[in-house]
Amino acid sequence: MADTDHRVERYQTLLAEAGAEPLVLELPSASAASHSFSPPTLTHLLNDPEQWRTAINARVGEAADHRQRRACASVLHQNLALTIIAPLTMQLFTKGKARIPNPDQISLKPCPGDKLTGDWLWNDTGECVDVDEFARRVADQVRAWYPVFRHQLGVAPGAYWSSIGLGLCAPFSALYDKAPPERLCDEASDWLNMINCDARRYIDWIPATLNQQPCAIPQRRGCCLKFLLPNGDYCGTCGIYRNERLAIRATSRQPTRPSRWSPTE
Repeated sequence: MADTDHRVERYQTLLAEAGAEPLVLELPSASAASHSFSPPTLTHLLNDPEQWRTAINARVGEAADHRQRRACASVLHQNLALTIIAPLTMQLFTKGKARIPNPDQISLKPCPGDKLTGDWLWNDTGECVDVDEFARRVADQVRAWYPVFRHQLGVAPGAYWSSIGLGLCAPFSALYDKAPPERLCDEASDWLNMINCDARRYIDWIPATLNQQPCAIPQRRGCCLKFLLPNGDYCGTCGIYRNERLAIRATSRQPTRPSRWSPTE
C-alpha cells in the first residue's frame, strides 16, 4: 500500500464540498479519569479470561444466563470499537496521522463501588502514524484480539467484525447525510477494503433515504445482541434492517418502517 491515492485529501475534499466541519470524537482519557485503583488494560483482559468474567458479572450479574453473558461481551467489544477505534480513525482522516489502538494503552473504566462497566479509557501516548501504517497496524491489532472475543467470550464473527467496521468507518458515517451518497459509499468501501481483516466482509455501505433525505449508511452483516440486555434495543445498523434497506435500494421505494440511525451506532 502506498499513500499515493491521497485518501485523506479526498476525504477532506468531501468535507469541504458538503460544507461540514470535521467531527471531533473525544477519546475517554485515562489520565483524566478518577479511580481508586488501576483498571485492567485490554492487554491484561486478553491474557486473563477471569478478568473478563469479573467485568461481565459486574454488568449483568452472576445470575445472568449464557446468552446475556455473550451479549454483554459483544456489547463491550462494540463499545471498544466505537469509543477507541472510531475517534482514532476520525483523527487519521482529519489530521492525516493518528495513534494505533494499542491494547497496552486501553483500559476498562471503573465505576463507583469499584465495579467494572463497559466504558473504555485511552492513555494518549505513542507515536502517530500515517494512513498506510495505521491501516496495516490496526489490522494486526484487531486480528490479534479476535481469538479471545470469539473463542473465550463467544462473540460471533459477524458481531465482532461489523463492530470493528463501524469504528473504522466513523469518518464516513459522520457525513452520512451531507456528502453525495454514491460517492461516500465508494470511499468508505474502498477504505475498508484497504484494511487487511474481515471487517470488510461484514459491512455494506448502501445509499438510503431517511426522512426523505438521501444518505449513505453502513449496514452490518451481524448483530451485537444488545437487545438481549436489560433496557437493550436494536441498533440502527442492525442486520434486521439489512434486507429491507437493500430492497428499498433496488426498488427505490420509501421504507415502511421508520429507519432510525445515527453516526454513533
